[in-house]
Amino acid sequence: MSKKIAFIGLGAMGGPMASNIIKKGIKLSVYDIDREKMNKVVEIGGELNNNISDCIKNAEIVITMLPATEQVKEVLIGENGIITSLNHGTIIMDMSTISPKGTDQIADSCKMNNIEFIDAPVGRLVSHAISGDSLFMVGCDNEIAFKKVEPLLNSMGTSIIRCGKVGSGIRAKVVNNFQILSIAQITAEALTLAEKLGLNLDVFKEVNAGTTANNGQFHVNFMSKVLKNDIEPGFTIDLAHKDMGLAIEAGNNFRVGLPVGSSVHAVYSQARSGKYSKKDFSALLDYACELAGIKPPRI
Repeated sequence: MSKKIAFIGLGAMGGPMASNIIKKGIKLSVYDIDREKMNKVVEIGGELNNNISDCIKNAEIVITMLPATEQVKEVLIGENGIITSLNHGTIIMDMSTISPKGTDQIADSCKMNNIEFIDAPVGRLVSHAISGDSLFMVGCDNEIAFKKVEPLLNSMGTSIIRCGKVGSGIRAKVVNNFQILSIAQITAEALTLAEKLGLNLDVFKEVNAGTTANNGQFHVNFMSKVLKNDIEPGFTIDLAHKDMGLAIEAGNNFRVGLPVGSSVHAVYSQARSGKYSKKDFSALLDYACELAGIKPPRI
């Protein structure tokens, strides 16, 4: 691809994603406020920039992968947002996990400024971002714009799911994360109860796998992280709390009650008040066991 492509936000997910684009031989102009994170991507071929303005100058595609709604809005449509500096027809592809309401506001501003907007939040884990096996939930109104970003998505992942019009991608992501994070808490409680009742972990794993209780949080995430005594992120409890909050916010905005989800959100709120805030969200198991006064199970 000869067109200039800019990538803003090189954190735990964005850094590996940008790196995978570069590894496919695609030139990439990159920026992150954390110079150390930016330098890691520059070392493998990313174009260094001292500010966002330099990064996006003359770009035909701008990718954003930022922590939260307010940061995305500030970078794109805020007082010094880039939207007014871009040429008409430029494509902005936001891959952040933010509120549907925020996505709608950004999309509306893009439309008013003759900018194409695509929301393409990322599924799966940091390990998948590193290996180039991410999943993308895409909301897009313009097929020509999608075809332009499709090679970039293919360089970062293995699954592209077309969710519908602009805004549908982030809606799918918020709902899916709501389910993942709720299941994670139930799994933590179930494993804590199993440990308290003296059940053998391997036996319980076999029972669980053979019933409809079977779930990816237990058999994939917990098995690869906390049950192996690894609670380093990954995906932090802080970020999990943020994403649960997005679901609760969406429920409030669209008049949908989420009573169980609200209880789970409260657990994340409490878990992040102490030492687990920056730990992987599978550390919910250790937190639950700590409250129960027992040693957490390990493989």
